[in-house]
Amino acid sequence: MSRFTQIIYQVVFATKGRKPSLARKDRAQLFASMASWCVKHKCHPYKINGVDDHVHILFALSPSICLSDFVKDIKLMSSDLIRNKLNMPDFDFWQKGYAAFTYSNDSLPALISYVANQEIHHQKRNAKEELIALLVRHELEFKENWLYED
Repeated sequence: MSRFTQIIYQVVFATKGRKPSLARKDRAQLFASMASWCVKHKCHPYKINGVDDHVHILFALSPSICLSDFVKDIKLMSSDLIRNKLNMPDFDFWQKGYAAFTYSNDSLPALISYVANQEIHHQKRNAKEELIALLVRHELEFKENWLYED
């Protein structure tokens, strides 16, 4: 029998210390490179977006890739891109951790819109409030000091 999977994730990770270092003018190129990386690794990027201190990646994970390896590798690739090709001199590195949430296919339209409109969402709610809301919605236990570890 063939493999049939649909593993949809929203992964969120932040810059080290949540430093606002992802320059707006170069974010589109960063997100496009992340999307290309996803495709190259047999994952389907639905939407990638973010603001100056964090990124949201909405994608279907290939069953041949472990989620933690996906996050580690996309962080390494994007860090290299930021340091060597993009003009984001304040960027140091990504935080060590990440948040990952799974979704069903029928959630995709709303999620794509949510990720696409990050700048609008962050006019009303800061990144910490957004992450806490996601953790609570998905019933994940956390301690607030975990949200800003380097």
